[in-house]
Amino acid sequence: MQTHLAPEFKDTPEGQEAEAILRKCVHCGFCTATCPTYQLLGDELDGPRGRIYLMKQVLEGQPVTRSTQLHLDRCLTCRNCETTCPSGVQYGHLVDIGRKVVEARVERPLGERWLRTALKEGLTSPLFAPAMKLGQMVRPLLPAALKNKVPPKDRSPRAHQWPQRQHPRKVLMLTGCVQPAMMPNINSATARVLDAAGIQTLVADGAGCCGAIRTHLNDHEGGLADMRRNIDAWWPAVMRGEVEAIVMNASGCGVTVKEYGHALRHDPQYAEKAQRISDLTRDLSELLPDLVPRLKPRLRAKPAMRLAYHPPCTLQHGQKLRGGVEGPLRELGFEVELATGEAHLCCGSAGTYSVLQPELAYPLRDRKLSQLLPRNPHAIVSANIGCIQHLQSGTEVPVRHWVEVLDDALA
Repeated sequence: MQTHLAPEFKDTPEGQEAEAILRKCVHCGFCTATCPTYQLLGDELDGPRGRIYLMKQVLEGQPVTRSTQLHLDRCLTCRNCETTCPSGVQYGHLVDIGRKVVEARVERPLGERWLRTALKEGLTSPLFAPAMKLGQMVRPLLPAALKNKVPPKDRSPRAHQWPQRQHPRKVLMLTGCVQPAMMPNINSATARVLDAAGIQTLVADGAGCCGAIRTHLNDHEGGLADMRRNIDAWWPAVMRGEVEAIVMNASGCGVTVKEYGHALRHDPQYAEKAQRISDLTRDLSELLPDLVPRLKPRLRAKPAMRLAYHPPCTLQHGQKLRGGVEGPLRELGFEVELATGEAHLCCGSAGTYSVLQPELAYPLRDRKLSQLLPRNPHAIVSANIGCIQHLQSGTEVPVRHWVEVLDDALA
């Protein structure tokens, strides 16, 4: 795609990156076939190719409108288009640049500004945990839209049981910003499963939100600050060589941390450290093949559970990891199936998307469930807290992290 960047962008790092990405696009339109919002709306401007044209116009100096902003807002950043694209267009990086430029030029209505500020500050605040606890206490009284975002309190006594054994093999784990309050058992189950395989899980007290929330809400400087804080928290253990990996059990965090090196590549103080952190980062499923022979003898009995597995977009499209959950679980004796169709499509959660774009998020949720429930599963499993809570809001079938189900089988 030929581009002629406006002078204000031509010699900037972001402008040069955007131009290189735009030049890879050959207008083929394969991406529209796998874009969730194009599937729902049928509008070229609500598909990747149309959004690329919009961002090209913006970067070439053409007027930026509220309509441009709305079309970019509707993108889930699921990166399904990257999996489909034969030319290797890095759409996810491009849309981050495009949104940043548009955000600086189009003022949002007051209500939108307030909601986006509340999300980026509230979800990453120390006050989120007590607020979630209060929400769970009054959950039956909440309106449906809010109840969908507040899971029932996890009353399992194991939810906060952390293994105490020491092991020579150690990993760091990011506990996340909302996960400890919303679904604490995911983190403790991760630590117990790794402990059963002879791996000790460490947590750095100073680490917090991975930076995805602020970045995707166009607070790029705030997102970078979150990234630097996490690097500082992890760096002593990394420098001492104490840990073999930094483990992520939320694929949305994983795809973000794996791109710290890209996000901070122009920061002279953090570029090298950020790349080192990215290189060490592993999704929990990447450890699973090595864990299977260690865990197999420890299973109570052959698991008698039929699972429907939903691979999050941040895992299968963002991190390009496919088959790493369902294959090892089958080897451990679980009956695991993908959706009957459209396993590649987004469930509509996409971080804060389900709050900001509910008119699109909920039809995508229902479409996903219509492909998962025909498997008649005892449980639906996934690998990202956002997908888990979003899907659970549309079904009575339990929706859990796969590591929780494995932890139960080892108990």
